[in-house]
Amino acid sequence: MSKQRALLASTAIVACLLASGAEAASTRKSTFGTLPDGREVAAVTLSNEKGVSATIITYGATLQSVVMPDRNGNAADVALGYDNIDDYIQQPQYFGSTVGRFANRLAAGRFTLDGQAHQTPVNNGKNALHGGTQGFDKVLWDVQSVTDGPTASVTLRYVSRDGDQGYPGTLTVDAIYSLSDGNELTIDYRAVTDKPTIVNITNHAYWNLLGEGSVNGAMGHLLTIPAETYLPTDDGAIPTGEFRPVAGTVFDFRKPQPVGKRVRDASDEQIRFGRGYDHNWVVSRTPPKDRQLMARVVAPGSGRGFELWANQPGVQFYSGNFLDGTTHGKANKVYRMGDAIVLEPQNFPDAPNQKGFPSARLEPGQTYRNIMTYRLLTNLPAGGN
Repeated sequence: MSKQRALLASTAIVACLLASGAEAASTRKSTFGTLPDGREVAAVTLSNEKGVSATIITYGATLQSVVMPDRNGNAADVALGYDNIDDYIQQPQYFGSTVGRFANRLAAGRFTLDGQAHQTPVNNGKNALHGGTQGFDKVLWDVQSVTDGPTASVTLRYVSRDGDQGYPGTLTVDAIYSLSDGNELTIDYRAVTDKPTIVNITNHAYWNLLGEGSVNGAMGHLLTIPAETYLPTDDGAIPTGEFRPVAGTVFDFRKPQPVGKRVRDASDEQIRFGRGYDHNWVVSRTPPKDRQLMARVVAPGSGRGFELWANQPGVQFYSGNFLDGTTHGKANKVYRMGDAIVLEPQNFPDAPNQKGFPSARLEPGQTYRNIMTYRLLTNLPAGGN
């Protein structure tokens, strides 16, 4: 064979390999149900050849399922949630939901922008939580595009009109979910506005790396958060404004710690306030230019884990304290306290009312972005390192 023919042959082989690799991640669209007004709720499943899949539904731009194998190849759904739309509507728990316009809490539901006071619905005691009574988690998003290839993706969009839940400006939000053949699950939130407003959008996935129906819960998960300080709160979960060192406290996760080891340590007032962990860790005082490591979670018994990377300054860690056995999930098992953990990359809670916190302001012509990547791990050794 001549050198030219050999080159052409090798090029063809490479092209075939690239073509086959381009189909390594795929998408599948289905119907998840219908809303009471008759609108269809779509589901898009992203899958790769490593046995990992993620299903996103258009109600709440919700991460409804994440299936990953363990070290022995046994697959399990590791994200809490429901298998029907009626439960998402009737028993809302923010399972996998997109939350906004302002994730987490606003004191008394109020903020001031350019001298004008704004009031949002109060839905968490005397405070506002996750955007209000009709936040992004409780609306139907539109599918903009679905893409196969080396990375499978779906783009969802919601337009929040001026005055929605008391927030100024018409905000156009995209939620882009993608899954690569390298087991990277990315959620990319982007938003633009037509007048000054505040924005803080994140995802509220509940994780149990033993499986969402596991009776062992998530308290044995090993958690690492590379943060020197956290934000203590009052008894209504509003930050006091202090940046408190984690050293010597139950909030020190700079080295891997079992979640349940200190989650009920009532000697710390902050644990009593939150009924466990429900606080924001300060990974950086200001938003980083690129994604930084926010947390690492490992379930030693399964070999599953993930690293969470995001371009946000803080991560809210919630230890599932208010799962009270009144709901059950896809495996038809009751969800109880400690059955899952939540890690939400975001700006700091109540940031518009706190002078020392990063700004949550978004101007016309700017693009808000919160991009988070879960580097899914499926073959960790028994020690969990």
